[in-house]
Amino acid sequence: MADTGPLRIGTRGSPLALAQAKEVQQRLAAAHPDLPPAEIAVIRTTGDRVQDRKLDEIGGKGLFTTEIEEALLAGTIDVAVHSMKDMPTFLPEGLIIDCLLRRADPRDALFSRSGSSIAELPRGSTVGTSSLRRQAQLLALRPDLKITTLRGNVDTRLAKLAAGAADATLLALAGLQRLGMPRAPSAILSVEEILPAVAQGAIGAETRIDDAHTRELLRPLNDGPTELAVTAERACLAVLDGSCHTPIAVLAELDGGSMRLRSLIALPDGSAIQRDERHGTVTTVAEAVALGRAAGHALRKNAGPEFASIWS
Repeated sequence: MADTGPLRIGTRGSPLALAQAKEVQQRLAAAHPDLPPAEIAVIRTTGDRVQDRKLDEIGGKGLFTTEIEEALLAGTIDVAVHSMKDMPTFLPEGLIIDCLLRRADPRDALFSRSGSSIAELPRGSTVGTSSLRRQAQLLALRPDLKITTLRGNVDTRLAKLAAGAADATLLALAGLQRLGMPRAPSAILSVEEILPAVAQGAIGAETRIDDAHTRELLRPLNDGPTELAVTAERACLAVLDGSCHTPIAVLAELDGGSMRLRSLIALPDGSAIQRDERHGTVTTVAEAVALGRAAGHALRKNAGPEFASIWS
């Protein structure tokens, strides 16, 4: 692209994805007021088209990114905006994410037709979710719960809940906040109850590695602490070879130069969970990678025989 032309931002068409793209658009305008406003291009992905099946049944996280990355590689767009929790561990050759906006609240929120906490849900309640991570942790806490697939954007899922498709559901608090909290949740769940997904609450801007101009324009938008936290979490995920087929949760929290990293792997039915927690000094990306990889290796080493099928 010409240095004087507007950037083209690619994103999914869901209300949340558009809100995230607009946030990048607005931050670019604030950082570079002399440049023409960036343009937003909506790209429909396979994950958007197929709404009646679990992600692990139709191909995993790449269902929300493949078409957008293809447009990026083809030069149709200059920036791809993603929810980082939807990103596969490894990016296509020629692409990079070196801009992460400041992370929003990574916790999950509970929406329930009866009961203001997981503990208060009536016995045998049906919880709608397509996330194996949420399913496994819910069943570990409450083996009596029933899980049903519930997909779609925030409004769709809340409408399905209201129509009786489930008694409760869980949504990412960050997404609700970015949409202006269309409805107050029954409860905001602590990370001790439900550990978040890798990079939940973080927005990433993906570019071509050789597009130095766009990468330089995005540089002021990058948030250092978010970069370190997401790097550690994704490094742990990479060691675990994690995908939508494996319930995995990781959360890195920074306090100055000290990082607390909590992680877990689980069986989908919640019958077994292996956890790890570690602390370390993290001020560089290399240190974040090292701490995340150490957590991943510890989970693999300490996991019992019931987890053998994950890596077989």
